[in-house]
Amino acid sequence: MCFLTRTFCNSMMKFAIFLFFAALIPAKYASAQTCIIESLINEKVQAAVDSKVSSILTKAQLTCTSTSAPGADAFCPSGYLATGCACGMACGSWDIRADTACHCQCARIDWTAARCCKVAIVG
Repeated sequence: MCFLTRTFCNSMMKFAIFLFFAALIPAKYASAQTCIIESLINEKVQAAVDSKVSSILTKAQLTCTSTSAPGADAFCPSGYLATGCACGMACGSWDIRADTACHCQCARIDWTAARCCKVAIVG
């Protein structure tokens, strides 16, 4: 109940309602919202990407081969990358050079082997 003048009470009531809505409206629009059209576009794009990726991945095939050579170096065939190496004379110290060659680091190595792989799209 308002014991002051009626005009003052009406003004205070209007101001209180204004504050109430001023607090609620920004809170509603401040939350994360997406437009329906934006959601539909995102779904269509995602479906198209999923379809293309899925069709490509079903055609992808990992192909590997091994090569060996006398000495400290073994090279992968063109298009293949070295994934692992082995060295003769119980040498366990090797590195992959330029992504395509195995190099054994021990002295007087009699042989070096390379495991070489590539991803190919089949079909």
